[in-house]
Amino acid sequence: MAAKGAVKRVGKIAGKLQAQTENVKLRPFVKSYISAGQANAAPPLGTLLSQRGVNIAHFCKDFNERTKDIKEGVPLPTRVHVKPDRTYDLVINQPPMSYLIFMAAGVARGAMRPKHEVAGKISLKHVYEIAAVKSKDACNEHFSMEEMCKRVIAAASSIGVQIVPTLSSEEYGQFLKERKDVVAAQLKEIEEKRAAKMLRTATPEATTPGQPT
Repeated sequence: MAAKGAVKRVGKIAGKLQAQTENVKLRPFVKSYISAGQANAAPPLGTLLSQRGVNIAHFCKDFNERTKDIKEGVPLPTRVHVKPDRTYDLVINQPPMSYLIFMAAGVARGAMRPKHEVAGKISLKHVYEIAAVKSKDACNEHFSMEEMCKRVIAAASSIGVQIVPTLSSEEYGQFLKERKDVVAAQLKEIEEKRAAKMLRTATPEATTPGQPT
C-alpha cells in the first residue's frame, strides 16, 4: 500500500511539472551568431527556433539565401522575432566589431594582457572603414561617425590591437612574424599549465607514515 501511495504521489508531481512546462511561454526573440551561408538545424539554433514553432528547414534556406553574397563562415549577429503565427522577422547585422578588427589586423586572437602587449595594429583608415560598416546596423543608427570611430578604437584597445596613423606592409609583416612566435610561446605555456593541473588532479595525495590509507 505504501508503495502504491508513493507511486501516486510521484505521478501527481510529474503531472504538475509537465503542466507547468507546457504553460511556460518562451520569449519570441532569439539572438544568435550564425555563420554566413551555413545555417543548419543543429543545436543551438535548431533547438531555439523549433521550440518556438519555426520551420527550421525554411529558416535555414532563407538565411543562407540572404547571406549568399557574404564570405561563407563569417559570423553574423542575428536577431529573430517569432510571431504568433510562427512566421518571423529576421534581422542580420554586420559581423562583430572584434571580428572586423582581427581581419584588418591580420591576427586570429587578441592579447592575453591587452594593456601590456600588442597583438596587432590597424591604421586610422581601418578604424573609419570598420566604423562605416558597423554604422549600417540598426542598433547603431543613432551614433555619429565620430562616435562609431571612438567605439572601434575602444574595442581595439580592449583586445590589444594598437591604432597607428599608417601601416607599412613591410614593417608590419615583420611584426606579425615576431608576434607569431610570441603567440606560440603563450599557447605552449597555457598547455603546460593545463597538463600540470591535470597531473595534480590525477595524482593521489601522499599519506604520512602510519596514516591509514
